Amino acid sequence: MAAIHHSVGQSVGNAEGANKVTGATKFTADIALPGTLIGKCLRSPFPYARIKSIDVAAARSLPGVHAVLTAEDIPNTLTGRSLRDLPVLARGVVIFPGQKVAAVAAEDDVIAEVALNLIDVEYEELEPVLDPEAAMRPDAPVIHPDYENYVGNNPGPYDRPNLIGHGTFDKGDLAQGFAEADQIFEHTFSTVHQHQAFIEPHSVLAQLDDQGRFQVWSTAKAPFRMRREVAEGLDVPEEQLRVNPIALGGDFGGKGGFMDTPLACLLAKASGRPVQMIMTYIEELLAGSPRHPATMTFKTGVKNDGTITARQASLVYDCGASGGFRPSASVSFGSRCLGPYRIPNAQVDTYMVYTNRVPAGNMRAPGDPQSVFGGEADIDLVARKLNMDPYEFRRKNLVLDGEESPLGVVWEDMKVHEVFQGAIEESGYLQPKPQPAGKKVGRGMAITERHVGAGISNAQVLVNTDGSVVLHTAMLDTGSGFYTIFRQIVAEELGVGYDEVDLVPWSTDDTSFDTGAGGSRVTHVGGQAVLGASREVRRQLVARAADLYGWPGDQIIFSDRQVLVPGQTPVSLADLVSRAGQPVTGECVYNAERNEEVTVFTAQVAEVEVDEETGEVRLTKFTSANDVGTVLNPMAHQGQIEGGVMQSIGMSLMEELQYDDGHISTLSLGEYKIPTIKDIPEFRTVLVASEGGPGPYGGKAIGEQPVSTVAPAIVNAVLDAVGVSITDLPVTSEKVFRALKQW
Repeated sequence: MAAIHHSVGQSVGNAEGANKVTGATKFTADIALPGTLIGKCLRSPFPYARIKSIDVAAARSLPGVHAVLTAEDIPNTLTGRSLRDLPVLARGVVIFPGQKVAAVAAEDDVIAEVALNLIDVEYEELEPVLDPEAAMRPDAPVIHPDYENYVGNNPGPYDRPNLIGHGTFDKGDLAQGFAEADQIFEHTFSTVHQHQAFIEPHSVLAQLDDQGRFQVWSTAKAPFRMRREVAEGLDVPEEQLRVNPIALGGDFGGKGGFMDTPLACLLAKASGRPVQMIMTYIEELLAGSPRHPATMTFKTGVKNDGTITARQASLVYDCGASGGFRPSASVSFGSRCLGPYRIPNAQVDTYMVYTNRVPAGNMRAPGDPQSVFGGEADIDLVARKLNMDPYEFRRKNLVLDGEESPLGVVWEDMKVHEVFQGAIEESGYLQPKPQPAGKKVGRGMAITERHVGAGISNAQVLVNTDGSVVLHTAMLDTGSGFYTIFRQIVAEELGVGYDEVDLVPWSTDDTSFDTGAGGSRVTHVGGQAVLGASREVRRQLVARAADLYGWPGDQIIFSDRQVLVPGQTPVSLADLVSRAGQPVTGECVYNAERNEEVTVFTAQVAEVEVDEETGEVRLTKFTSANDVGTVLNPMAHQGQIEGGVMQSIGMSLMEELQYDDGHISTLSLGEYKIPTIKDIPEFRTVLVASEGGPGPYGGKAIGEQPVSTVAPAIVNAVLDAVGVSITDLPVTSEKVFRALKQW
C-alpha cells in the first residue's frame, strides 16, 4: 500500500516564486556595495596568436580608472575546476578567440570600455587548430605543451597530440563478436556547440574586506568547489575566501565554474574597492562554456535475424582550448551510448581533445545528448538495413531482468520494457499516420538510461520556541525549484505548511563541504540531508512529548502545526518547543557514492511532418515515457520533463554556435536561435512507477533524464518520413533539402 503524505506528492507552487516576480530575490548583479567599480576584460580577437607586447600606459592614466592588469601583474598560476590548464589572463600566447588578455576596473561602464580601447596589444597570428580530428594528427601544433605538468591532468603518455584524455569502457571480446556477425554496419554522426542560454549571464562581485579576506558573490552553483578553484588561481589559502549565498538566474550545467571570479578578486585587491563584473551576452556566446561538440562513429555487428553480436563506438569530444570547465578531469563522457541493449561484446573509446575554439563545459546530462544521439540514430539505420522495423529491432535486443548492460552492469528494478511500451502506446507509434497534403509524416523513437547522482550535502532544521521552522542548506537556488521540494520534505516530517518553512542558505563559512547543485544529485543528496535533519528534529520532539505527556512515542502525529495522539488534547508545536526554553535543532550530513546499478530509463517518440519540396521539418507531437519512483512534486516534476525536452528540441532543430574562420559569428540570441512557445509540439507524458529510488521517500532523478533521446527520436522520425538520416545536428531544412536531392 502506498504511503499517504500530506505535503510530499502535492503539486504546490514554487515557494520562491513570489519573491522572484516581485523583484525581491537578489541575484549577483543586484548586490550593491559602497564604492563598487566596474570590471571589464580585453579579449583576444584571434583563435591562436603570440602576444608580442601589451601597452597599458594610456589606460592607466585615464581618469576614473583604478586598476589595469595584465598577466605580468598577477600570480603565474593556472586555474580550472579539476584540470588546472587556464591562466587567469593570457600569458605569452592566446589560444582561443575571446580569451582574456587584460582587465580594467573603473568608475563606470563607459570609462571601462574607453580604457579597454586604449590598451595596445601586438599579436603574431598563428595557424589555429579548429578540428579535433586534425588536432590529433602527428604534425598538429601542440596547444598546451606543458600539459603533462598540469595539476589534474590525465597521465599519458598519449600517441597523439592535444589529447586531454582517452577513456575506454568495454566488455567481452570485440573481435570475436564482429567475427560472429552476418553483417557489419558503420555510421558517423556529429554535433555542434550548444549554449545553455540561461537568462542571467555570468557575473561576480568581489571585495577585499578589513580582515584581508575576499568576500565573493558569484553565479557559480558549487560554492565550495569554486572557492578552491579561485584560491588556487590567486595562490592564497581557501580560508581567505568566503563565498556568499546568492540566487542564480538559470544554470543548466553552465554555471559550475569560476569564469571571471579570480579576475574580479585581483582587480578588487589592486584597486582597494569592490569590483563587479557582468558578462554581456556577446561575451557569453564568445567565451562561455557551451556543450561539447562531438564526432562519433558507431560500428555494429548483427546476425541476419537482428541479434546484436558486437558494438563499438569511437567518440571524439572537442574541449576547445581548455578542459578546465569540466568538474572532473577523468574521461567519463559517452559510457552509456550503446543503449540498454543485450550486447555481449562492446567497447566505447572516448577522446577529449584540445582545439583553438571556445572552451567547452557541462550542459544538462553532459556527454550524453551527443553520444546517445549517435547511438540511437545508428540503431535505426541498422534496423532499416536489415529490413526490420526499428521498434521490433529494439524490442528484440532490449536487456532483460538479470542480464548485463553493454558494459557489464546488472541494473536493479529495471523498467526499460515498461517505459518503452508506454512510449509506443501513448504516442500511437504503431497506429496509421496522418496524411496532410504536401507533407510526409514520420515517427521515430529512442531509449536511454541515466544514473541518479551522488555527492555530499549538509542540512540543518531548526524549530524556534515560537514554532517557526528554519531550514539551512548550502545548496544554491538555480531556479529549478528544489528549494520548494526541500521545504515540502520538512513540512512532511513536522506537520507544517511548506510555505511556512523559512529557507536560509549557508555561505562557505557556515558549514563544511557541499558538492553543490548539478549532476542529477540535488533531490537525492540534498533532499536526503534535509530529510535526515528533519527526522532528527522530529525524534527529539517525539521524545519530549512522550516525556512531558506520557504519550506512546509510536502514536505521536505531527499535523497542522500540532503534536497529538488520537484521543488526547493536541499541543501546538510552539508550546512543545517553548516548554524546553530553547530551539530544537537537527543536522544531517549525507554522503552518497554513485551506484551504477541504480538507473533511470527514458523512452521517447517524435512525430514530424517533412515538406519534401523545401526540406522543412515540423515537430508535431512528442511523447516522453519516464521511469519514476515517488514523485515529490508532480508539477515541478513535469516541468523538468518539459523543460529538458524543449532544450533538446533546440539542440535538435536550430541551436548552433557558428564559426567563421575560427571566430564565433552568432553573437546574439537573435542569431543564435533557441526554441520559443511556438516550437512546442503536442506533448504527452507517461510515468512508469517503480519500487522507488535512492531519493527521499523513494524518489528518482528527473532533471537530466529526458534530455538525451530527443535528438535521435526526431532524426529517426525524419528518416521514417522521407528515407534520409541527418547525421549532423541540428536538423535544418537546408540539410534535409540537400539530402533529399542526393537521395
